[in-house]
Amino acid sequence: MKRDIIARKERWARTQGQRPQDEKIADRRLPPGQREVPNFPVLDLGWHPDIELGRWRLRLLGRVDHPVTLDWERFQSLPQIESTSDFHCVTAWSRLNLTWRGVPFSAIVELAKPHSEAKYVFFKGYDGYTTNSPLAVCAAGDVLLAHSWNGQPLTAEHGGPARVIIPSRYAWKGTKFVREIVFLKRDVPGFWELRRYSNSADPWKAERFASSD
Repeated sequence: MKRDIIARKERWARTQGQRPQDEKIADRRLPPGQREVPNFPVLDLGWHPDIELGRWRLRLLGRVDHPVTLDWERFQSLPQIESTSDFHCVTAWSRLNLTWRGVPFSAIVELAKPHSEAKYVFFKGYDGYTTNSPLAVCAAGDVLLAHSWNGQPLTAEHGGPARVIIPSRYAWKGTKFVREIVFLKRDVPGFWELRRYSNSADPWKAERFASSD
């Protein structure tokens, strides 16, 4: 079943690259080709892992001075921020003014203490999903590991108990059900990057697919 879902999404990704982009942008808050929606569509690998908070763990590892595994209590004890940002999906919809609460990525960096050679971050989810980003991108002040959305705990369909939010990139760079953050010397492509999605994924440059890089 899971292989069938992935295969359908791979076929979908190949066809999406053939769509013409709408160059008329009424709201300049919207990146090229995006449209605002009032709802919050769910796109994932088709499986929402049921993770009890007592069993949830987040591993920080790779080229760091302080590899550590956080349980939910310790994760909640880290610094917390609330951040409102826009959310841009590669499938051309955007949801504006979403308010997230969670642990800023800067607190993760402070805890793990990556080596100077660690320039990239590789994220893994409980559903088997992976993606990658430069550490410099993750260092932005609005990047966080969110556990709440619009004042409520993050539901499984939207990546709870905790997911990554990187507002400056298309939403596929924000791993749902996050369980592992690996700091790396070299860049390693993730699930969709291996399937010809853009590695950089900047929505303002419409970097949806590899041919756009």
